Amino acid sequence: MLGTYSYHEIFRKTVVAFGTLFNNIEIRRQDEVMKVPLAYGPKQKFLARLDQNPDPTNKRVQITLPRISFEIKGINYDSTRKVSPTQKIKVASSDNSKNKNVFMPVPYSIGFELAIISKNQEDGLQILEQILPFFQPHYNLSLKLLPEMNETKDCPIILNSIDYDDTYEGDFAQRRAIIYTLDFTVKTYLYGPVTESKTIKKAITDMYTSTDVNTAPREVRYITVPDPLTADADDDFGFGVTSQDFTDNKKRNPVSGQDEAI
Repeated sequence: MLGTYSYHEIFRKTVVAFGTLFNNIEIRRQDEVMKVPLAYGPKQKFLARLDQNPDPTNKRVQITLPRISFEIKGINYDSTRKVSPTQKIKVASSDNSKNKNVFMPVPYSIGFELAIISKNQEDGLQILEQILPFFQPHYNLSLKLLPEMNETKDCPIILNSIDYDDTYEGDFAQRRAIIYTLDFTVKTYLYGPVTESKTIKKAITDMYTSTDVNTAPREVRYITVPDPLTADADDDFGFGVTSQDFTDNKKRNPVSGQDEAI
């Protein structure tokens, strides 16, 4: 079973969706409006840039503050959202000749760390105040995790904690960095391989006089077909049921109640 290739880009979609939430944050200083840069990566990477000396030949700056960074901190199985592993989700294929099947998703939680780095308190508090009111303590985000199965899930984004760090200690030549670290948990779902199977258009059920079908005589056979017969898998249709009585060699239609000769 392992080794069957399936990649639905669910982790990638979750990371992109999480980052998109903080993509349009801005700060304002009197008449100046500045959009806060957002990047994926650990905050240590950007703090290291602060300690580097700029290149005097091209007058490049060390790093622009304020800025926001985020990264994945861990992936854990969430047993509280577990569903029956034997159930399947089924949808009709584009040509209605087959059904697409996939087992119920497996719940996983992804931990994210969001860092707000600024050089003064006013900038950091402006950014923080634009984020916190939306988390009480969670924010629901609808994601199309499996478009081919028309599966859209509500993925709660939970704010777990907020940490604050102000590196004000040091000499006057050292650059100050104020860091707000927000810890989030995103509850997402993972899907296995999507398989295809033909649409069942006829079901036959035999009734016997005993539980031993090898020796007991068959008495009645029920045949179920879609009504109309030309219905496809995603159509709104009913069912037509006919019965065949083997005791008197007649076929009975249970809808009309009339016996028909075989």
